[in-house]
Amino acid sequence: MAAAGPSVFLLMVNGQVESAQFPEYDDLYCKYCFVYGQDWAPTAMVKETALPAAAQRGEGRGSPELGHWLSLSSSQGLEEGISQITSKSQDARRALVWNFPIDVTFKSTNPYGWPQIVLSVYGPDVFGNDVVRGYGAVHVPFSPGRHKKTIPMFVPESVSKLQKFTSWFMGRRPEYTDPKVVAQGEGREVTRVRSQGFVTLLFNVVTKDMRKLGYDTGPPDTQGVSGPSTPQGLPR
Repeated sequence: MAAAGPSVFLLMVNGQVESAQFPEYDDLYCKYCFVYGQDWAPTAMVKETALPAAAQRGEGRGSPELGHWLSLSSSQGLEEGISQITSKSQDARRALVWNFPIDVTFKSTNPYGWPQIVLSVYGPDVFGNDVVRGYGAVHVPFSPGRHKKTIPMFVPESVSKLQKFTSWFMGRRPEYTDPKVVAQGEGREVTRVRSQGFVTLLFNVVTKDMRKLGYDTGPPDTQGVSGPSTPQGLPR
């Protein structure tokens, strides 16, 4: 009997929120979250974990120690995270460096709703209140391999000068109640925004079983994991 083919494909993403450029601000931190379609879901990837000697001998079954080690054997990564606060570097770039790790795995049956990562950057104002300094979003790269993306950031603005002064004085700047709306188009046309800063991301992308389901993102290797695609017009 022939083995059944895969019913889903996997998208494995790791990397880091590397750095940012906000010339007017300092002491910033970053939040990230993923937005994806209904056919997508985070999935656990089983990882081999060295067990204590007692566990390898079969001793201590049901003990908290054994349960702890077994709980480490699978991980699905993080769908969201918050970085440390960082200050500008002392070199000529004056960059805000986080190097905050990203690691998540998704499964899906079709590419519709391909995951996006949404970034929100926050920092103190002149009164010490935490206010938003930028929102941005970008799709996870479609082709496997290593990718570097620079995301332009923006902030919502008040519709009048009176509201702008009031929000500055009260320390309550306009912001989204749910940052995930940044990755959606609905209602964005009525929002007044202003460009402000850039954030640089590094992605390492691996896909599995996409070709078997009819999606071609690059030449597969011997393990069935797609590798970086060759640009069109170049010799293979």
